[in-house]
Amino acid sequence: MLEAIQNFLNTTGIARWFSNGDWWQTGLMFIISFALVYLAIVKKFEPLLLLPIAIGMLLTNLPGANMFHLDFFIAQDINYGQVLHDGGLLDLLYLGVKLGIYPCLIFIGIGAMTDFSPLISNPKSLLIGAGAQLGVFVAFSAALISGFFSPEEAAAIGIIGGADGPTAILVTKTLAPALLGAIAIAAYSYMALIPMIQPPFMKLLTTKKERQIKMTALRQVSKTEKILFPIVVTFVVGLILPDAVTLIGCLMFGNLLNVCGVTDRLSKTAQNELMNIVTIFLGISVGATASAANFLRLETILIICCGLVAFCISTCGGLITAKIMNWITGGKINPLIGSAGVSAVPMAARVSQTVGQKEDPSNFLLMHAMGPNVAGVIGSAVAAGVFLSWF
Repeated sequence: MLEAIQNFLNTTGIARWFSNGDWWQTGLMFIISFALVYLAIVKKFEPLLLLPIAIGMLLTNLPGANMFHLDFFIAQDINYGQVLHDGGLLDLLYLGVKLGIYPCLIFIGIGAMTDFSPLISNPKSLLIGAGAQLGVFVAFSAALISGFFSPEEAAAIGIIGGADGPTAILVTKTLAPALLGAIAIAAYSYMALIPMIQPPFMKLLTTKKERQIKMTALRQVSKTEKILFPIVVTFVVGLILPDAVTLIGCLMFGNLLNVCGVTDRLSKTAQNELMNIVTIFLGISVGATASAANFLRLETILIICCGLVAFCISTCGGLITAKIMNWITGGKINPLIGSAGVSAVPMAARVSQTVGQKEDPSNFLLMHAMGPNVAGVIGSAVAAGVFLSWF
């Protein structure tokens, strides 16, 4: 009986936690996980994704649980038979990330929920979305020059500047799977903190007079235009940059379900049931990659810093592009909509609206900001396709 009790005590999580020298690292990961739970529930920072990520992080660090094995997925030749036979629950869920399934399904949902009318009505918004990708390539260059990262890892870090979580995950799982936990958490954290990060740059790079500019109403977009847009974009991008078709094709397919008028049931499923299920699986399996041994490294701190720089520069790139367009058009474009060029839909557009209304309560910039916002989604997917084609 005593031996049985001793065996039981030796197999408890507490005994395993303190059985080796990295107990403090595991404890620190628990603290980080609880902090993310607090931010998600109390502060409501992107809770739909931050909470599953936090719980995935908690589960993967519980001693002896063996729910996730990162070694299975960073091997040069992945033995999927071993994953299915010996893997834990999170290993099986992570297959959707490793095989690139979840990000694409989420893009179908995003496409179904997104209104491309502001972009169709004002195609010049594409230039702002392109300008807001500046941070992606600056961060890529900085990470590469630092000497701490390979070109593939630098590309995965740079894509954080696009402020698009699924895109960052798809690029990282392909080019740098060992960095997935740090990059995903950085990407979604900065997306959640958009209302705090962007306004200082918006006020720094614009004058009070510019922030008070009222833009003319957008023209009505016909149903034919709405239907042709996703088809034409998919066709053109596919011919120019095939590596971007995975994301762009799914995004435009979801949008076509919404605008064609004959697939309402499929559109509602993509927006609700499909989106919710995939979000749960994606969040919890991405959080599982943030084990103590993988997450608590110097590289993680550098990734978080490079990601912040990328995000800030992307915001500035969009603002500067909008200022240039305002100058060219003789003062017809409010530069505040430039910050919405990052692809965090619709959060970045709402920030443009909020900052604009603080200067003039009668100014309504939301629909104008949605043009650059959805252009940013396309731009980040194209940037991802560029990196995937390079490496």
